[in-house]
Amino acid sequence: MAAAAASRGFMTPFNFRLRRSDVAALNDKNGVLEVRRKKRRLLMSDWGVVKCCCSDSVVPIRMATGSGKNVEKSEDWRVDMKQSQNSRVRAPAMRFASHQPRFISKQDKFFPRCSPRNSGPQSRDSPPKRDTGIANEKDWGISLLNENVNESGTNEDGSTWYRESGEDLGENGYRCRWTRMGGQSNDGTSEWKETWWEKSDWTGYKELGVEKSGRNAEGDSWWETWREVLHQDEWSNLARIERSAQKQAKSGTENAGWYENWWEKYDAKGWTEKGAHKYGRLNEQSWWEKWGEHYDGRGSVLKWTDKWAETELGTKWGDKWEEKFFAGIGSRQGETWHVSPSGERWSRTWGEEHFGNSKVHKYGKSTTGESWDIVVDEETYYEADPHYGWADVVGDSTQLLSIQPRERPDGIYPNLDFGSTPPTGEPPDESSSLQ
Repeated sequence: MAAAAASRGFMTPFNFRLRRSDVAALNDKNGVLEVRRKKRRLLMSDWGVVKCCCSDSVVPIRMATGSGKNVEKSEDWRVDMKQSQNSRVRAPAMRFASHQPRFISKQDKFFPRCSPRNSGPQSRDSPPKRDTGIANEKDWGISLLNENVNESGTNEDGSTWYRESGEDLGENGYRCRWTRMGGQSNDGTSEWKETWWEKSDWTGYKELGVEKSGRNAEGDSWWETWREVLHQDEWSNLARIERSAQKQAKSGTENAGWYENWWEKYDAKGWTEKGAHKYGRLNEQSWWEKWGEHYDGRGSVLKWTDKWAETELGTKWGDKWEEKFFAGIGSRQGETWHVSPSGERWSRTWGEEHFGNSKVHKYGKSTTGESWDIVVDEETYYEADPHYGWADVVGDSTQLLSIQPRERPDGIYPNLDFGSTPPTGEPPDESSSLQ
């Protein structure tokens, strides 16, 4: 699930910048980055499609009109069947599933990342926010201690704290530098933990990561982790950067909580994959959302979204769409649906075929009997390249790239395993039961 922590100051080890262009290759040999650029293609985007359903009740639905950015744009729609079946009413309805319980209010607190020695780290009693994607490494402010530390203490208010750091070594040049800290209140009703790490080995693998968890006096609890990895893809031999974030929080005063899993994958040829799985509950309402984007680096694009929700009374509704394009030729299709507590179902399906010659075939139908099947003159717009690609993620990963691996002795080579199955591009099935 994706939510970013409050922004904190951070000094990069060195100045590393790339202009926004596709980078064809990146090698990290003996600390030297070799970069080859290629011409970037820019196309406009017009793929956000919103369809509204008709029902016998007023239902607020939160519709995402885009994906791939850290913060998604959203619109609020309210549908009323008392109006005509084909009407679409945009109203300032309260965002579905966007209620923020009390435990979100402390998120904007700022606490220094590292207090002076022997004073102890300050309490971090703020859960992550929803729908904020994967933060850049500078926003996490990972600052590992350069010496082994094992200390603890008690603050003036009776709360306790601890801080420790170390280094783990293993086979194949594996090294993990880590720092852990945490604490709890005097009465034990609140506590927090944080772990930061960086990993490397002789294969060129590098990793940055953070894990946080905690609970406060109101009973709110949370957990989140963020990870950024640089490695060489075993099938293409290309450099690849992967970022991921998982987040969840539960309210201590309401039957409310949420879970998010975000991932981004990039390689030096322009292949890019992004996606998110989300789940949440607010008292009697539950909602789910999944979306994905895939760019093959040669002009082929696949994007999809699937959202649905339900109430304890039995009302269910959802919306999904998919688009596939290559060189101006492709298709879009989708469905909006609604199920009443009595089991009555309404749906509208639609589709578009783009032929690349300014001709578009549009068709659709609904369970109420409406239908259309026409060919119109219409320009086709779509994004052939991700708005945030390989050059961007390299420029934002200076701390990851600056990780110094152990020096490899003469005659020692990395142990590479090429026996595993090729990657499928599908993320692991993540689920969370926030009961």
